[in-house]
Formats: sequence, structure tokens, C-alpha cells
Amino acid sequence: MHQFLHTLQVTTGGKGLVEITPQVRPWVEAQRIGTGLLTVFCRHTSASLLIQENADPDVRADLEAFFERVAPEGGHYIHDSEGPDDMPAHIRTALTQVQLSIPVASGRLALGTWQGIYLFEHRRRPHRREIVLHLLGE
Repeated sequence: MHQFLHTLQVTTGGKGLVEITPQVRPWVEAQRIGTGLLTVFCRHTSASLLIQENADPDVRADLEAFFERVAPEGGHYIHDSEGPDDMPAHIRTALTQVQLSIPVASGRLALGTWQGIYLFEHRRRPHRREIVLHLLGE
């Protein structure tokens, strides 16, 4: 059994979904693990991770619009230390996830045909986010 650890730096342009599959896939394949499990972990409380369709951009637009309705800015939150998008960002993260587990089979991510890994930025301004990759397998 072997394990590998790597940190990705992802720059966001503000709110929205940023596909990170193109950074994750080659790193996993370079580790030469035939069968294993990849953990993807977001080290933030105002951004999250999703596995979502990566073919039709309307899916991303609809998801972003949904979260705007569920956790709107200006919702009279107590916590607003960093501005009006602060608490809505935390709520959106709580409703999604900061960790994903993805099987590795025959040295490749076992994602479906239309699945991609996304960092979901919940803050208005651009950020530099850290994503930790932990691969375990043989």
C-alpha cells in the first residue's frame, strides 16, 4: 500500500464553479496507483467541492442561481465580519461539502462520462484556494 499527498493552488474569479479535474487527473495518473482511493479536501469554510456534470454549462448556471436563492446576500445575518457575502458563503459550504472520495481504478479516476470535480467559490471577490489531494492505494 502506498500513499501520496499533494496541494493544489486554485485561483478563483469570484463566485462560481471552477473545474479542477484537469489539475487532479494528471497528478493521480502520475502516481501509478492501479487501485485506490483519492480524497479531495478543501481547506476553507467559504468554498466547497462538488462532483457535477461538466458537459453543459447551463448546469453550473442553474446551480449557482439556486444557491443565490437559498443563501442570499443581505439576509440579515449576525455574522458579517468580512462583508455581506460572508455568512451566505458559510451556509453554502455547509449545504455542500469540503471533502470528496473518488475511487481510482486501473490508474484512473473512476468518474462517470460527464462528471467533473469542481471547486465552488462562494465569495464575491477572487481567492486563492488550497485543495489537498490524498491518494491511497496499490
